[in-house]
Amino acid sequence: MSEMPEDLVLRLLRYYEPEVRYNQGESFLPMSVEAYIRECSLWVQHPGREPELLVPQGELTLDVLAQPRQAAFGAVHFLRYIEPLNLADLAAHRLREGFVRREFRAGRGRLARVGFGSRLLDALFEVTLFARGRVPGDTAAAAVLAYQQLMAGDPHHTYYGRVVEQNGWVVLQYWFFYAFNNWRSGFFGANDHEADWEMVCVYLAPVSSDPGSTPDPANPRPDLRPLWVAYASHDFSGDDLRRHWDDPKWHKNGSHPVIYAGAGSHASYFRPGDYLAELELPFLRPLVDLTDRLQTSWAKLLRRYQLKEEHELEQTHLNVFRVPFVDYARGDGVVIGSAMASGSAETRFLHSKPQRILWSEPELLQPEPGWVLHYRGLFGLYARDPLSGEDAPAGPRYNRDGSVRRAWYDPLGWAGLDKVPPPAEAVQRLLARREALLDEQAQLAADIAARSEAIVTLGVELAAMESQPHLQTRGRLERQRLDEAIQATDRLRATYAENEALLDALRQHADLVKTGQQDPRSLRKHIRRAHQPSSPLGLSRFAEGWAAISTGLFLIIFVLLFLLARDSLDVGLGALLLLLLTIEAAFRRRLEKLIVTATGILAFLAALVIIYEYFWELTLLGVLLLGGFLIFDNLREFWS
Repeated sequence: MSEMPEDLVLRLLRYYEPEVRYNQGESFLPMSVEAYIRECSLWVQHPGREPELLVPQGELTLDVLAQPRQAAFGAVHFLRYIEPLNLADLAAHRLREGFVRREFRAGRGRLARVGFGSRLLDALFEVTLFARGRVPGDTAAAAVLAYQQLMAGDPHHTYYGRVVEQNGWVVLQYWFFYAFNNWRSGFFGANDHEADWEMVCVYLAPVSSDPGSTPDPANPRPDLRPLWVAYASHDFSGDDLRRHWDDPKWHKNGSHPVIYAGAGSHASYFRPGDYLAELELPFLRPLVDLTDRLQTSWAKLLRRYQLKEEHELEQTHLNVFRVPFVDYARGDGVVIGSAMASGSAETRFLHSKPQRILWSEPELLQPEPGWVLHYRGLFGLYARDPLSGEDAPAGPRYNRDGSVRRAWYDPLGWAGLDKVPPPAEAVQRLLARREALLDEQAQLAADIAARSEAIVTLGVELAAMESQPHLQTRGRLERQRLDEAIQATDRLRATYAENEALLDALRQHADLVKTGQQDPRSLRKHIRRAHQPSSPLGLSRFAEGWAAISTGLFLIIFVLLFLLARDSLDVGLGALLLLLLTIEAAFRRRLEKLIVTATGILAFLAALVIIYEYFWELTLLGVLLLGGFLIFDNLREFWS
């Protein structure tokens, strides 16, 4: 934990506080937890029993929430923000929505971004919502109304901050709390749930002062330099979460990182755009893993990767056994940022002129408030969703199961920085490693010299024994010793050569770190799975209409085939799939590719049939051809 004075922590957080850019139509913005808690009730869910009310709405405060509570194994404490609307209120709300032009537009190609197989799996996922625990649809409407009423009385927007010092790094954590995640009901996403916590980190490292530079007088710690940022975003983890401060491929506004928040999901992205996200269903995990391995091997074999830049490859496929969704992070709506950042030229990245809101005074999470430290339950409804997608999250410190988040206790490891020392320490480690390696080289050189001397001696002895029949037994032993000694010495010489190359690499890297220079190609070499907005689709409206109706049409025709042509269901189903895939390929301008692929598959199947029917004949023919080729090749060498 940081030992900085509280006023310095606040000034440091304010100096680097992020600027968050939302989408048009976003209903929920960061807010105070205290205001939210006042509108909640506290419940406990025991296994096999109905939920039990512990603290009714209107009586819950942060202090009450922080009180310790005992419960049996399997019990889940959770908050409930609002009650679903009754039919009359819901109808009135829907009617008002109908007269107001919806700000958000999904745009063309939302369903057409993925293939028919993925859309079919998406339909299956939609069906599972009826069998799973989920947040009722009218809850989202009620949450919008409750949030609007709450903001009307207390319209400030804040974040929660803490500063952690770990392994020479100074980590600034920014936690954003939202009253509701309406990704599913508001933006065609994967889930809805009460409450939402999002977090980003800024990683500062000590630097020596540069006499030629002019320090920013607003910077409370000019001896610290920002080197990395990391954004929490869905299923990304480790190295993929972070970007180097000097990387030009993400946006910052002076000293303020720019976040493009996903519509409804509030996931954080480095660049504006529409992002394809995938949800993995647990029972399909074996198929997902198998498909990933096959697709990766096939892509490498055919070089079907698009090289974005050196050290960064982006795969061009999605997994057919994951459910696809789109996360819209366009940044064309409200912007929440710092007063120091207002009027910056960075607003050129927005699609339209946004409404700018300034952050209210941040609230500190150090020392840890009681509600952070002692309450391990959920901050919203426990929907008992087996996929947990519709269950509310726990607080900033804990996971849903009550364990401590890695981002809380190990912010370096969470972003893959536990293996990366600050630059000043990196130089020391490089030099220390080089010195140790030089010592190892000296020892290796001495060992190689001694072993070489022993090899020469063994060689002389063996040469003397070769003309003495009575020393044959000992000669065989000496030959074995000599072979083993030569192999061991060869390994030492190979290690010595590798160490020499490593010494040179350590020297070059130490020189770069000392000067503070960065190879632009090295800024992104840590990324394995990059956040990339999906490319715009040039599909016609007919193609998008087909994408919207194809899944339902397939199910309807399947039922008709089952009822009217059950005896030839297999033939009919095959013909139906072939027809749908042909139409799909035609709309996507991939008909030629489909024909080539189908021809290749049929040729492969035909080859399998021929091999099965004529295996021994083909085997004997292959042996005969091989024998003829060997005779021809050997005679050609003989005649030359």
